[in-house]
Amino acid sequence: MRLQQRIELLFRLRNYISGGDESLQVAKNQAYLKNNWFIPAFIDISVQNIADGYLQEEDLLAWVKKYDIPAENYAPKRVGIVMAGNIPLVGFHDLLCVFLTGNIAAIKLSGKDEVLIRHFIEKMIEWNPAAAPYFEFHEILKNCDAYIATGSNNSARYFEHYFQKYPHIIRKNRTSVAILTGDETAEELAALADDVFLYFGMGCRNVTKIYVPKGYAFEPLLEVFKKYNWMEEHHKYKNNYDYQLAVLILGKQYYMSTPALVLHENQQLFSPVSQLNYEFYENGTTEIVNSLIEKKDELQCIVGREYISFGTAQQPKPDQYADGVDTLTFLLKLTSTDK
Repeated sequence: MRLQQRIELLFRLRNYISGGDESLQVAKNQAYLKNNWFIPAFIDISVQNIADGYLQEEDLLAWVKKYDIPAENYAPKRVGIVMAGNIPLVGFHDLLCVFLTGNIAAIKLSGKDEVLIRHFIEKMIEWNPAAAPYFEFHEILKNCDAYIATGSNNSARYFEHYFQKYPHIIRKNRTSVAILTGDETAEELAALADDVFLYFGMGCRNVTKIYVPKGYAFEPLLEVFKKYNWMEEHHKYKNNYDYQLAVLILGKQYYMSTPALVLHENQQLFSPVSQLNYEFYENGTTEIVNSLIEKKDELQCIVGREYISFGTAQQPKPDQYADGVDTLTFLLKLTSTDK
């Protein structure tokens, strides 16, 4: 397939996502039955974010034009992709990059997130059988020319060892934070709630810590967080909430809470599911920003008025690469080294 044919197939996928086809609804339901963390509302958001963020025609074409992607790839590489399963379709962007460059995606799916990736690939092959050679599914990845692997810090050590002889991108645990000034509007705080709660807070782009000025009034923030109180009815999430609350109570530590979230003053960037850490700052945010620079290997993004807009942390554009590593450049170099 030529590059233009691959792009046109991706545009068809976008139209399919936005069209509400019954087969997509069936696949979404199967994804939820496979993994109850993937509730229908969050699956819908993730799927639509892919259509609007990655596959929107103007953005996709502008992104592709930044690179010298050959019209035809006469020597495609097999690129092993180890996908995570923390949020729905989290591995789609890597798949998109491999397909756009005309390479072959050898995919190791997460058992937590296998339904929708398979469904999208099957649909593209149904629409154009010439796409079939570009996708492979494997339980174990071997004999690939390069690897892209996403996982925990522990699994990353394994990936580094196993893939060390090959070109690779290895992604570890990351998280996101928000910097508040104290004069945010109710609309901005409500948008921040989405950054905190979407996907039950399990994504690397979810805000797990906020920085607030000394003397910050938490009441407006707690009020807008109430729109996610329904999470207390999700038994897996509620189990996490009850545990974190019990730990703080038994430890006689100060906390604030809503029925679905515990707020705790804590210097750690990462927080457990159902908990949001916070830290006070004085004399402006410069010191905070400098400290975050030192922790850049743990940080995916910063939300705030001077950073990523409130409510958009989980809506990345195609050129906003995970961990800041340009995946398209990495893939294009695989072919250029053969010249």
